[in-house]
Amino acid sequence: MRKQGKVWGLAVLLVLLSLCLTACGTKETPATPDKSAGFAPKLDTATNCAITVAGHYNNFEALETEFNRFSKYYPNVKLTYTFMDGYSKSGSGILSTALAGSEAPDIFFTYPWMDGWTDGAAIFAASENLADSALGIDLSCIRPELLKKDENGHVLSVPIYTTTYGMLVNEDLFTREKLTVPQTYEELVSTCETLKKAGYANPIMGYSRGSDLLYPMFYPYFCSQIKGNETALKALNEMDAGAGEYARSALELAADFMSHGCINLEDCDKLENNYDAVILRFFEGDVPMMLASGNTVSGTEKREAKSEAFTAHPFKYSFHPVPSTKEGGYFINTISIGFGVNKNSKNLEMANEFIRFLTSTDELNLMAKAKRMVTPCINMSLDSVYAPFQKVSAERCINLSELGLMDAPASQVSKAGWQVSIGHMTVDEAVSAFGSIE
Repeated sequence: MRKQGKVWGLAVLLVLLSLCLTACGTKETPATPDKSAGFAPKLDTATNCAITVAGHYNNFEALETEFNRFSKYYPNVKLTYTFMDGYSKSGSGILSTALAGSEAPDIFFTYPWMDGWTDGAAIFAASENLADSALGIDLSCIRPELLKKDENGHVLSVPIYTTTYGMLVNEDLFTREKLTVPQTYEELVSTCETLKKAGYANPIMGYSRGSDLLYPMFYPYFCSQIKGNETALKALNEMDAGAGEYARSALELAADFMSHGCINLEDCDKLENNYDAVILRFFEGDVPMMLASGNTVSGTEKREAKSEAFTAHPFKYSFHPVPSTKEGGYFINTISIGFGVNKNSKNLEMANEFIRFLTSTDELNLMAKAKRMVTPCINMSLDSVYAPFQKVSAERCINLSELGLMDAPASQVSKAGWQVSIGHMTVDEAVSAFGSIE
């Protein structure tokens, strides 16, 4: 009885730890998977085969860790990750061609925008239904709104990482200047003006060469304006004449913020990309706030050592919603990547078995922590850098997969906001040109 009591005690402790959200992150998971977590092999553990995962990441260390953990159960299964150049570009045909080839991947990256790909139908036709009860994949650990189903009720992709939009904040700089991180739009403008007077040439920055510049501010706000508005969604999705009016208030927000001179476009334009360049510029230490996406934030920890400035003078930083109203900002969440399974795989059973292993709160949260991304799980264990998003009220959380906005109008809103932000269009011009903005 004493041994049984210890087992039950350990199980209760694990449940409590998984439910506990703290700003300090979660404890490192041991290399050998804990069998009490619930995973038990369905196949012969002596099975000898090879499984390939294909995607657009140059390297995928977090996945390699999962390979090693899976090998504790299936030591003779060789799992490898393959980088495919141009993989994530819409309409490239790279993935559908690979799936039809003799060396087809067993598992592959999926994206929310695959619906718009010219070869999307071919990819979906080759995708396994991961909701098939016979596979035993427990999808209940994932937030239901992230599980997209086709017209047959099939789930063709499991979300692996999700992302959001916000601003990186140099907390040490704010402490030094005796300032608090702005929580409302008025505070954001006032804080920027205070920082300018204190000698900061760039109180807030962002990548200005594409539609990213003020996207973390105006797009979540735009989504809040149309959420649940079926009339607006119908007009936008059908690209009706005058549908741009539904974006007017968001574009006015972008125009108003730029009018305060808080952003130096010339300096922002020097940033060569919205990943390495943005991160390394922020690590220089003289930028109080940097607009970015969670995909950018995911690369911060690994680049700390690559920044001479940060290495010499490290500072504490965190990621916050961009305050766009008097009530604050929004936590807008969307899938970054998912995994699909090639139903024509030569080792289909084992490919499905790996997805079954991976689809659990423990494994997905471990992957999110390793990559510094937002987990798709119901029980969210967020990296401390994302801690400010835990304070966002439920009514200010928006999931893009539930919103119902299609890719074409979403792209137009993004481009319109960018054109207004860089001064190439007025709000009226952007509203009028909605549907044809290049």
